[in-house]
Amino acid sequence: MKNRLSFNYLLLLSGVLCLIAARPASAQKYCYVNTEYILENIPDYKSAQEQLDNLSITWQKEIEDRYAIIDKLYKAYQAEQVLLTEDMKKRRQDEITQKEKDVKDLQKKRFGYEGDLFKKKQELVKPIQDKIYNAVKKMATDQSYAVVFDKSGDLIMLYTNPKYDKSDEILLAMGYKPAKKDATGKSGSSSSGSSDTPQQDKTPERTGTDMPKK
Repeated sequence: MKNRLSFNYLLLLSGVLCLIAARPASAQKYCYVNTEYILENIPDYKSAQEQLDNLSITWQKEIEDRYAIIDKLYKAYQAEQVLLTEDMKKRRQDEITQKEKDVKDLQKKRFGYEGDLFKKKQELVKPIQDKIYNAVKKMATDQSYAVVFDKSGDLIMLYTNPKYDKSDEILLAMGYKPAKKDATGKSGSSSSGSSDTPQQDKTPERTGTDMPKK
C-alpha cells in the first residue's frame, strides 16, 4: 500500500497546518496514525479492492485474448506466405500490425496513467481516503496536535510509542470498529499485503510482429 504517497503527504500537511502557527515549540503536541491499518479495518475499502481486482483480471484477460488472436494470425501467415502474392502479403501484414496497435492502445487505455483502472480507483477509493483525512484533521484541530505522522508512509519512524497511536480513535470517529489487539498490543487483523490499486498489467510490451521483408 505504499503507493498512497500523495495521500500520506496530505495527512502530514493537515497536521502541520493545524495549530502550529501560534504554539511555542515546547508546547506542541504530536501523534501518529497508521493509514494501512485504518484502511484494512474499513469494509468499504475491502469491497472497493475486490471490485478493482476483478476489473483488473477481466481487462487483463481481454488483452491476453487479443494477443492470442494476433499470434494465430501471424502463425497462419507464416505457414501460407509462400502461396501469397506480394499484394496479399502486404494486406495480411497490415492486418496483423493494426491489430497489434489496437491491443497496445487498449492496454494503455485500461492500465495506463489516468486510464480506466486509475479512474475507477479514484471513484471507489478516494472518497474513503478523504474521510480518513477529514477525521485526522478534525482530531488534530480538536485535540491541538501540531503534527500527525503516518506510520505506514515513506517517512522513517525508528520508534513509536503505542500511546501516541491514534489509529483506533480515527476508526471510531469514522464509525468503524477497530481490530482486536492481542496481549502485545498487535492488531489481530491480518494484512493480506494488497495494494491500493491492483498491479499494473504485466503483459510484456510487444514491439511489433517480425514480418519477413519483401
